[in-house]
Amino acid sequence: MLTGFAPAAAVAGPWFLPALLLAAVTALCCAFSTADQHRAYPDAPGGYAYTRNQLGPWPARITACAHLVGRAGVAAALAGAFGAHVVPEHRVVAALGLLAAIAALRAAGVRWSARMSAASAVVVVGVLLLVVLVCFSVSPPGNPVGSPAVSATPGFDGVMGAASVLFVAFVGFERITAPHRGETAFDPRALRVAVPVVVVTVLVLMVVVGAALLRQLGPARLALSPAPLRDALVAADGRSLLPVLGVGAAVAAVTALHAVLASGRRTLVGLTETGDLPAVRAAWPLDVLAAAPAALVVVALPPSTALAVGACGTAFYYGFTNASARVLLQEDRTWPMRTACLGLGLSVLLAMSAPTAALVVTLVALALGTGLLALGRVRQAAG
Repeated sequence: MLTGFAPAAAVAGPWFLPALLLAAVTALCCAFSTADQHRAYPDAPGGYAYTRNQLGPWPARITACAHLVGRAGVAAALAGAFGAHVVPEHRVVAALGLLAAIAALRAAGVRWSARMSAASAVVVVGVLLLVVLVCFSVSPPGNPVGSPAVSATPGFDGVMGAASVLFVAFVGFERITAPHRGETAFDPRALRVAVPVVVVTVLVLMVVVGAALLRQLGPARLALSPAPLRDALVAADGRSLLPVLGVGAAVAAVTALHAVLASGRRTLVGLTETGDLPAVRAAWPLDVLAAAPAALVVVALPPSTALAVGACGTAFYYGFTNASARVLLQEDRTWPMRTACLGLGLSVLLAMSAPTAALVVTLVALALGTGLLALGRVRQAAG
């Protein structure tokens, strides 16, 4: 939410708002699939293990790489957004410092509790609603109507590209549908209510914030903005509220980064348990391994490209998890198989609709990662 609106507006202009609905439907199908798979394999560490159990080791390795690439891109984008909103003069240094601090805390055993997550959500939503109120209370300045960064008629490709980037805003649902080991699991009856409520709540909040930014900045300025929330407040004569926005951005980034790194660590745990992660790699703290690729992405790519890579990798990951959910036995299902089929199709469409540079980076990373996992497995067997 801190960075996704700008690249979405760059490819779809004002049509990024309808694209949010497509992203939400995809997320809903993916949430249903992960919930069913968690019921079938309650002790499995996430989508990598689900795919391995249902489709075999090679699809599982690709799934693991897609998930780790997606987590690295999203973590880099979040850290970059933290720098852009809190320390804009030293964005990269602040982003790297935040990643290092959270990785160190997690490696030391510090975890983000459910109460802390709830408190963070209250703070972040309150700050976002304040930004929305200011943006709708003040008349917007004159905005340029034309910009090479914004497509006048985005068409299907533009809307799909925007949905691809915005999809990652919805993917925190696994905290509910597939909790980590030791966390409370919800029964199917509760999930039938909780999952749609969570997705719809995020959708409404995204639409409201996106409409506020679009009103205050216009599609051209929004597409070019490195920190849309900050620029919208300044445009609405709300510069005095920038410290409040900084607090909200910091809380959002820290909370989301904890969740993203925990998700990456979960996949690394699955890789070590099956022997797919080479022993030399497994000897490092898994939280450090989860954060290291994100640090490289922060240095190598701008936040918008990092987010697009994260979105592309995440969409590929859910493509595989939906594919594995399709072959679950009927008694393991809470939702019909059609939801997994729809989720599979939409996930692939979103992944292939990512910007060309992000798609190429993601595919290269998937090929290299899968090859390294296979090589490590061969060496381990030979040793």
